[in-house]
Amino acid sequence: MNDSFVARWAALILIALMMFFAYMFVDVMSPLQSMVESQRGWTPGTFGTYAASEYILNVCGFLILAGIILDKLGVRFTGTLSASLMVVGATIKFIGVSDWFQTTAMMEWLNSWWVALPGSAKLSCLGFMIFGCGCEMAGITVSRAIAKWFKGKEMALAMGLEMAIARLGVFAVFWISPIIANGSFLGGGVPASVAFCTVLLLIGLINFIVFSFMDRKLDSQLGEAAKENGGSEEDQFKFSDIGKIFKTKMFWLIALLCVLYYSAIFPFQRFATNFLESTLSIPNADASQIFGFFPILAMVLTPFLGSFIDYKGKGASMLMYGALIMIICHLSFAFLLPAVPEKWLALLITVVLGVSFSLVPAALWPSVPKVIDAKILGSAYALIFWIQNIGLCFVPKIIGNVLNAVNPGIAEERAAQMAQGVNELDLVAYDYTIPMIIFSSFGVLAFILSIWLKREDRKKGYGLELPNVVKK
Repeated sequence: MNDSFVARWAALILIALMMFFAYMFVDVMSPLQSMVESQRGWTPGTFGTYAASEYILNVCGFLILAGIILDKLGVRFTGTLSASLMVVGATIKFIGVSDWFQTTAMMEWLNSWWVALPGSAKLSCLGFMIFGCGCEMAGITVSRAIAKWFKGKEMALAMGLEMAIARLGVFAVFWISPIIANGSFLGGGVPASVAFCTVLLLIGLINFIVFSFMDRKLDSQLGEAAKENGGSEEDQFKFSDIGKIFKTKMFWLIALLCVLYYSAIFPFQRFATNFLESTLSIPNADASQIFGFFPILAMVLTPFLGSFIDYKGKGASMLMYGALIMIICHLSFAFLLPAVPEKWLALLITVVLGVSFSLVPAALWPSVPKVIDAKILGSAYALIFWIQNIGLCFVPKIIGNVLNAVNPGIAEERAAQMAQGVNELDLVAYDYTIPMIIFSSFGVLAFILSIWLKREDRKKGYGLELPNVVKK
């Protein structure tokens, strides 16, 4: 079935749309930081805690369990479970930010303990934690599914297109979320945007169920139905295989490069709209639309870069170039944009950052099957995502705390101004210089690791610089 061009690309579209909706939900509140600050009383520290909550359970070991589940029970079971967890978590988060819930007895109880965090944030964090488990589990499942359906074919192109479609979700939500929040759908506000994206996640679950029927047919054709349930004794996943993964130097180089690179991308997305608001003194909607262009070049370039890697190679080199571009962009945000606070410059830096976001993932994820045995590929992806999630969990909280620390009294002053009805353009602004320097430092370390990775590949011959497509 995967020899059919139409069938394998139809399967890709189904699972990619699930990730498109997931990426929309991940950042549904990123453009609404100022709104949730005024409507629910969240500070930057609270927003950082909320952003970090997506990864907490994964860091505590769920992702490792997810990898074992994937290798033991297969793509279909794991994908359906992950999509279901996303829907459940999203529903809880919607309840947490909804207007009607703010007056309930449960909200009173939530507000009565750990008073530094509002009750709405506590329940939102719980929902985001559950959603995060499903989202990261879905990520490794989709990678495993693509590796299965596109083995010996256009694997990097397929992974690139999947990432491009998912990133289109980031573009869409940075434009759509403020429009919905400022409109009349479900009364508008933050709850309306969250509700809209929750419905999309339900559609994503249906998509994966349809894909599961296709995947079952593929297994029956390949005679791998037994393998989906464990396979022969020599091919069966063993817990000792996790130890083998941890002993692999290339695994650690890829995993550490991954966590450093993504720690400078995804946590930045959470704060990017407010950063542009503060730096350019522009309305929230304008700032959100500018950053909405971040994934555009990534979305356009990633499939082409994936195809280039499939037929020409040079994956390790792309990792180096991507990290270098990211360093330049974050330093430009830290020093150049405040000196020249123009929208066109902000848009230019944002779009160029998207080039970096196309180079690194396009090369990173197809590299893993080249250094890891296929029978433990799910666990390897899970462990890489787990290490990545450690960074994604702590970095938003660190950035939120640093932002508070280098802007003493600003959060309280903004809250007072909002209470007085001060126009959003006249609110006192945050200084983001130090947080942006922190983000750029992650890029420097990622660049060093990319050089090391290329050197190891040259010495050991893993084939990271070689094409993926097998010529017959």
